[in-house]
Amino acid sequence: MREKLAAKKEDRTPLYLQLARNLRDHIASGEIDPGSALPSERDLSEMTGMSRVTVRKGIDQLIEEGVLFRKQGSGTFVARRIEAPNSALSGFSDDARSRGEDPGVIWMLKAYASPTEEEAAALGIAPSVKVVRLGRVRLSGGEPLAIEHAVVPAEFLPDIDRLGDSLYAALELNNARPVSGKQKIRASLATPTEAGILCIEEKAEILRIERLTRLTNGRAVEFTRSAYRGDRYDFVSELHGPGEH
Repeated sequence: MREKLAAKKEDRTPLYLQLARNLRDHIASGEIDPGSALPSERDLSEMTGMSRVTVRKGIDQLIEEGVLFRKQGSGTFVARRIEAPNSALSGFSDDARSRGEDPGVIWMLKAYASPTEEEAAALGIAPSVKVVRLGRVRLSGGEPLAIEHAVVPAEFLPDIDRLGDSLYAALELNNARPVSGKQKIRASLATPTEAGILCIEEKAEILRIERLTRLTNGRAVEFTRSAYRGDRYDFVSELHGPGEH
């Protein structure tokens, strides 16, 4: 590893970019597994002969690219790209557990409220109908990956104090788990607030997702707007030819 990360004297590329390139190649070749910890800055400095300032700058470059991420007090790790099926109706918690990771949640808002005109129209309810308004930061393995703002008719969540990390699990307990839906995804840039919450750079790429789900009888049950980290997520769809299902 020492030889592969060392800079080449004849290469006029700045040292920190050489280090970033060599680390990127090392990761792409599979010699460092996704989720693995990177050697410390001190160790990388000794291995490459570069100053710690240069090493830190090279690591920062890869963090900005989404190749690496830092965990407060734990070190720097190789980022895992998450492939989320775009055609499956599942919740964040179920997806995290299917990858062998522990989901978590930081609550920003959990309250009964009145819907806005837009929310009432999307859910097909009168503006006077009470809804549950949920604002959450979604975590996987302790890392913040998404911010979600959901609105659900209150009749489907009669006791919000019992709501855990999974909205869909709570809906299922009330016989109101959605079975169909539609979602739109568009690319965007993180606002300063979103960047701070998700531990990413301001104006970093994020994916904005709007989802409306329904019960078997066609009633809308959930209207959610989310911001997912673009450096960690790929939403994947299966394609079929004419006549195939």
